[in-house]
Amino acid sequence: MTTDSLRLDGRVALVTGAGQGLGRAEALALAASGARVVVNDYDVDAAHAVVDEIRATGAEATAAPGDVSKWDTARTLVDTAIKEFGSLEVLVNNAGVLRDRLIFNISEEEWDTVIGVHLKGHAATTRFATAYWREQSKATGGEVYARVINTSSEAFLFGSPGQPNYAAAKAGITALTLSTAQGCSRFGVRANAICPRARTAMTANVFGEAPTDEPDPLSADHVAPLVAYLAAPAAAGITGQVFVAYGPMVVLASAPAVEKRFDASGPAWTVEDLDGALGSYFAERDPAQCFVASAFYNLS
Repeated sequence: MTTDSLRLDGRVALVTGAGQGLGRAEALALAASGARVVVNDYDVDAAHAVVDEIRATGAEATAAPGDVSKWDTARTLVDTAIKEFGSLEVLVNNAGVLRDRLIFNISEEEWDTVIGVHLKGHAATTRFATAYWREQSKATGGEVYARVINTSSEAFLFGSPGQPNYAAAKAGITALTLSTAQGCSRFGVRANAICPRARTAMTANVFGEAPTDEPDPLSADHVAPLVAYLAAPAAAGITGQVFVAYGPMVVLASAPAVEKRFDASGPAWTVEDLDGALGSYFAERDPAQCFVASAFYNLS
């Protein structure tokens, strides 16, 4: 693999939620790889501060603040990349919020806010980016350079009990990633999802304070290189994948497998048949053994 294939010189990247934490680390890593970066964040001052950081390294960046849960904001972000830098090749969807609550206590606002920023925010930017790439592909008659890196979470693998809104959004983001990879591959789009474990403002209540006497295994800086790599030419053969990233570890998740097939004894199921098939199969089974991807609990 050549060094050039790991670089993003001449490419333009848009990173949402890049004013702090994981998004900031990703924006800095993309800029270090040669990309010109559009920095989005709901916090205007934070977006401009990251732009200043990037420019201080000699790289190019521009701020595009706004709420990604708004369709018009997503359109503006894509338009900003094209207007300011002439193109868009890399979309990193990272923006997110938390409104943790058990399902029986959650409010409509808490549900809508999390689904809106995470799932709708990913969908909105992807909608306008892929529309742009489709037009570029039609104009050139071939594939374009296009990368989508979405931010899912192990919350959807675990079914996080206190985060029904967040877990549902992240499951949706994974499905959106797969759909984008399948539906837009003919234009050249490569779409992947990452499930990062990182210490950020959003996860402060989960992971606590960073250690002061040793390197932080949960630093967002550990995740950023994976994003820069998936955005690079070298990763052209990687699409429709889900990765868990944590410290010095990257884990490729496998697709769900068929555990057991049940067939009716006649032309159609009856409840008696189902009880005989499903009832006997689950009779001695621990109810905790379910669709939860428990193997990921033990990663360290």
